[in-house]
Amino acid sequence: MTGAGDPKTLYTDLVRLRAEVEAEGDATMALWSPALVRPTFRTSAANLACYLALRRRDINAFQEGLSRLGLSSLGRSEARVLPALDAILATLATLAGSPPPPRPPARSHHAGRLALGREQHRIFGPDPTGPRTRIMMTMPTEAAFDRGLVRRMIESGGDCARINCAHDGPDVWRAMIRNVRAAARATGRSCRVLMDLGGPKVRLTSVAPAGKVRVHRGDRFELTASLHHASGGGIQATVSHAEIVRALRPDSVVWINDGKIGARTVRTTPGGATLEVFSARDRGERLKPEKGINLPGVELAIPPLTGKDLEDLDFVAAHADCVGFSFVQRPQDVVQLRQELARRRPGRPPLPLVLKVETALAVKNLPRLIVSAGGSGPVAVMIARGALAVEIGLSRLSEVQEQLLWICEAAHVPVIWATQVLDNMVRDGAPSRGETTDAAMGQRAECVMLNKGPHQVEAIAFLDEVLRRMDRHQHKKSPRLGPLQSWSEPQTLSDSAAGSRTSR
Repeated sequence: MTGAGDPKTLYTDLVRLRAEVEAEGDATMALWSPALVRPTFRTSAANLACYLALRRRDINAFQEGLSRLGLSSLGRSEARVLPALDAILATLATLAGSPPPPRPPARSHHAGRLALGREQHRIFGPDPTGPRTRIMMTMPTEAAFDRGLVRRMIESGGDCARINCAHDGPDVWRAMIRNVRAAARATGRSCRVLMDLGGPKVRLTSVAPAGKVRVHRGDRFELTASLHHASGGGIQATVSHAEIVRALRPDSVVWINDGKIGARTVRTTPGGATLEVFSARDRGERLKPEKGINLPGVELAIPPLTGKDLEDLDFVAAHADCVGFSFVQRPQDVVQLRQELARRRPGRPPLPLVLKVETALAVKNLPRLIVSAGGSGPVAVMIARGALAVEIGLSRLSEVQEQLLWICEAAHVPVIWATQVLDNMVRDGAPSRGETTDAAMGQRAECVMLNKGPHQVEAIAFLDEVLRRMDRHQHKKSPRLGPLQSWSEPQTLSDSAAGSRTSR
């Protein structure tokens, strides 16, 4: 491979690269083929297979050489891998004095983007008057009793109502959905309903001694399956899944309460483990029941659907427009959920699934998860950045969320940008500068999710405006070079000098 920019050498190397990518993509498709029962998804899966083959290789030298010739550097080829390579080859052949291969048809340049748009509309509904990126709003309990609140949320720009099945119950959910449907009709807008299964979240179930327990860096406590196994004395905590305790090894890291407490295993016993806190605020952190636990890098054999999830599916299958799958990690998890939904919806089309990427294993398995879900029905991916940050570390989060966006675009799968978007504004009424920039970055996804809070309506309206503004400047990784309104007049040094004298 060369970066010198010589057309003949680049053409030869690129022909070889294309052949390798196509062959490796075909081999991957042969492995995926049994899961691809939805014909319309085969083209998307094939593009994903080719993208994975392309990105397993270092193409930096190609990029430099192509850029020197004024050609595409493959930096925006996610949605159309082989057509992008073919278009470059056709031009390179002409520059190299070789007979050019057929140039791909113009429609192939837009086919991936159009496929992604169709999936976005199918899952989140059409919104021809709003920003390209949809807005998902988490419904508070009040939405069951205050139809005016729901209407204001939709009027402010909400496109999809998220109901978290970890809270409330069927009666409240039914009232929420009734109010969403009525408000959507009244406003003339589309508003889909996503019901988010609670999933097998690992939590602390009890803490001893009773009362307020606060831990500091250097403190130790015992993690057990039940207090009966605790060695006695000191701080003890039990967990919802005994597999957690059995999976711990010396130096295993445990994060508690969305990463507020970090502890390392210093000793294991048949019935538990002793952990030492290494990360907590100076004033300490509360150790209390119901707080979540994460074990980065540890694969737990926990069923993907809990008993409560299976009960909730009876309601979800009958009322939801799409289903959020929490803590999905393996392709067989997707198969199980599809089967459970099919039993409850005989003869009806499969509901769209939203795969929530919350663990390192889900990141690793994402292409296979997408194929398993998209091969039989519509699918979207939620980047659950809160849980994911705890699992992979904050320093890796920005890198990984970019890669997830690329993988999903290659598969023509919509993405939901989630967790703490405009969190300060939702809770306190005013956004921070950092989270405003984060909200603008979410425009590259097909949907942005807001959590619930007292200022949710204002946050929806603010996000709607931010997304509309960013639509003028960006599409995925591609800048849109419209006129810059801030400098609409020609600028001269003499004008600046005159302005300076006048201002004094």
